[in-house]
Amino acid sequence: MATHIQITPAGGTVTIRANGAVIGETTQALELREGSYGPVIYVPRGDMAMALLDPSAKQTTCPHKGKASYYSIVTPEGTLTDVVWSYENPIAQAAEIAGHLAFYTDRVTVERR
Repeated sequence: MATHIQITPAGGTVTIRANGAVIGETTQALELREGSYGPVIYVPRGDMAMALLDPSAKQTTCPHKGKASYYSIVTPEGTLTDVVWSYENPIAQAAEIAGHLAFYTDRVTVERR
C-alpha cells in the first residue's frame, strides 16, 4: 500500500538564507513529498542558527503529519514572521521529520547543490 507521505534524503548540500545571510547549511536534509504538492526540504535543527529563530504562537495541523509549530527569523535586516515550521511530534508516517525545520521558500532561500 502506498503512503501519502514519502521522505527521502535530499542529497548534496542544502543552504538556507534569510535576508541574504546564511542561517544554516547541511548535508543531512530530508525531502518530503506529500500527495500532489511539490517537495519540501526539512533541515536538521542542529545545522541551523537556532539563536536567530523566535518561537511563534502560530500552530497548524496536518492530517498526514500532525501539529506544526512556527518560528520567525530575526536578522539585523528585519524579522521574517512565521516563515519556519516544525513538526516536533509528527505522526508515525512522518516520524523522520522530527527535529527538522522547513521554510516558506517565497520568503527564505533554500539552495540545493
